[in-house]
Amino acid sequence: MTSQTPVIEIRNLHKAYGSLEVLKGVDIVAPRGHVVSLIGSSGSGKSTLLRCCNLLEDSQRGEVIFSGEPVRWKGEGANRRPADAAQIKRIRTNLSMVFQQFNLWSHMTILENVMEAPLTVLGRAKAEVEASARAYLEKVGIGDKCDVYPAQLSGGQQQRAAIARALCMEPQAILFDEPTSALDPELEQEVVKVIKDLANEGRTMIIVTHDMRMAADVSDHVVFLHQGRIEEEGDPATLFGTPKTERLKQFLSATVSA
Repeated sequence: MTSQTPVIEIRNLHKAYGSLEVLKGVDIVAPRGHVVSLIGSSGSGKSTLLRCCNLLEDSQRGEVIFSGEPVRWKGEGANRRPADAAQIKRIRTNLSMVFQQFNLWSHMTILENVMEAPLTVLGRAKAEVEASARAYLEKVGIGDKCDVYPAQLSGGQQQRAAIARALCMEPQAILFDEPTSALDPELEQEVVKVIKDLANEGRTMIIVTHDMRMAADVSDHVVFLHQGRIEEEGDPATLFGTPKTERLKQFLSATVSA
């Protein structure tokens, strides 16, 4: 693997739930240090694509390649499954995911939430993990909340804790699935700031978002999905400034006026 090898590469991906085709041959590349945003209306396949990247969903056809290593499959079509459980575990530990709902454990303090996966999944030393967890909580602006429980935090603070938890795994890439959509506008900006800071550091990220301003600000590349296909893609200035397809023009017009 070289520094030019993309962290994530998806080739001709197809995903269906029964007779419902959700992804109809999608290609995306997330180069190291780049931010790729996925935009599109509800039901366009954005979140499904993200879950296929993280192997939380099995696809029926196409390739998923992580740092130059293709996922190995067995079976075909609806029966296709990953062939190597150890490979999947290794890939997943290098891909952290931040969900729309914060998914913090309510019975654990914020510090314990952030420490849990590096301790249990990676088997790292407790002192080292605690130092790292405290540093990441400081980084996202809630270093003073280590000893409180999730229910005592605002939604924006909980999402920032979830981002610290993702960072504490020291992943090669972070996947965000609508990280701000459950938040009020004021709290949303707290999370957007953290994501912008991560983008400025050169973190590799794929972000599913409804926030066009954030997508324009943080992305190196934006992909517009429509009915399971890539309708248009490009750098943010071109995609948002001079959209080529009628569908993207309609989508952006509806988003701006919403």
